[in-house]
Amino acid sequence: MDVSAQYDVIVVGGGPAGSTVSTLVRKRGHRVLQLEKETFPRYQIGESLLPATVHGIAHLLDVSDELKRASFTIKHGGTFKWGANPEPWTFDFAVSRRMPGATGYAYQVERMKFDKILLDNARKHGVEVREKSDVLDVLKAEGGRVRGVRYRDAEGREHEVSARFVVDASGNTGGLYKKSGSKREYSPFFRNLALFGYFNGGKRLPKPNSGNIFTCAFEHGWFWYIPLTPDLTSVGAVVNRDSASLVQGDPEKAMESFIAACPLIAEKLSEATRVTEGPYGELRVRKDWSYSNTKFWAPGMALIGDAACFVDPVFSSGVHLATYSGLLAARSLNSCLDGTVDETTAFEEFEARYRLEYSRFYEFLVGFYDMHHSEDSYFWQARKISNTADSDLESFVELIGGVSSDEFADAARARQRFSEASDEMAGMTHTAADDADGPHGAVPGKVVGRLMEQGAALQARALLGDEAGAERPVRRGGLAASTDGLGWVPHARS
Repeated sequence: MDVSAQYDVIVVGGGPAGSTVSTLVRKRGHRVLQLEKETFPRYQIGESLLPATVHGIAHLLDVSDELKRASFTIKHGGTFKWGANPEPWTFDFAVSRRMPGATGYAYQVERMKFDKILLDNARKHGVEVREKSDVLDVLKAEGGRVRGVRYRDAEGREHEVSARFVVDASGNTGGLYKKSGSKREYSPFFRNLALFGYFNGGKRLPKPNSGNIFTCAFEHGWFWYIPLTPDLTSVGAVVNRDSASLVQGDPEKAMESFIAACPLIAEKLSEATRVTEGPYGELRVRKDWSYSNTKFWAPGMALIGDAACFVDPVFSSGVHLATYSGLLAARSLNSCLDGTVDETTAFEEFEARYRLEYSRFYEFLVGFYDMHHSEDSYFWQARKISNTADSDLESFVELIGGVSSDEFADAARARQRFSEASDEMAGMTHTAADDADGPHGAVPGKVVGRLMEQGAALQARALLGDEAGAERPVRRGGLAASTDGLGWVPHARS
């Protein structure tokens, strides 16, 4: 067995959570090893992003331009057939003043491509990435503090590597989290099962909503319908426990029966064919959607992403919670490694913020699942939980856009000021009515929009420095983000 060199941080897992924390710790100059058991690109579910990931986290990771180059489908919001309203209804992210203009969109992504971009970006920043490296166990010092991991490489050789901290970002199927002393508690409310696959030739919503996720309730549960490319659509049926028995046996027949039971989805797939080859050729099943661990950290170890918690995906919160927890963990790790905040204070801040964001989605979803209410009731419930916005519709959009936590609010508000000035220019040369591809209410036209793009990028870099440092703590006596967004500092009262 080989005993290797000391690292500051070892990250287990190469998904969005792992690549976020590894890159942001490396950006502070710390030595990071990231271990991934598979070889990228690899298949993964969770394809619909939120604006907070695209405009907040991606900017901190210096990967925004690369995501743009990937030409992922642009998602201006969501369209739902849900609740008492018999007709589908749509919301735009741009309705919220925290996600104005140029920041009022997200992406629908093929995770094989998206996750590889983030992992390659970690390498680019100096993270030592080793694929085909399966972590078998954590190493502990006397007293129980985690001090490293033991893993097996592609040739079957085992290695022990030590570090001051280990981050478990191994997802929902790994068992490493148990080494922290944490227990996994499944939600008694969200005990659903998902059956999902991919179709070519599915119809699109009319523009400007053609990139939106379409979520459609039916008698057994609800469907997601995600336009990944002009031709490829991700389609999944999330059904309750009473209907789960229908999936047992022949998944193909089960999927056909679910589609037949949902006329709007059946109509969109009326001219489509299911993909039967390659990474999208399999009908997959996933169960036990929602859970939370009893604790998210232990001395020397932190749990992020699905290794810590997951909530029902009806609002596409999976990648948001993963990357957001990666950011929070990176702040705590950087603060400890720099000696500016003690470990207990830093990771209590990490866990408090992570649980708050998770609980906001969870509580709102419990109400959302009550299909006897109209969408107006959902908006009201969102406001009750987030208690930040001036209107019910804004609260709804902010919550499901992943910005209700105030983490990116200062940057977004400053972007809004920048956007308002730019909107005046845009109004002089191009109107929204001229742009059939633009989102509802987003004013910048194509020409002025391009001119603003570089300036907006420069502005955003400045915004996530000084302005991010002025954020409020999320709890009494809590910490605030540092000016570069990569660490914690005591909150300075003005």
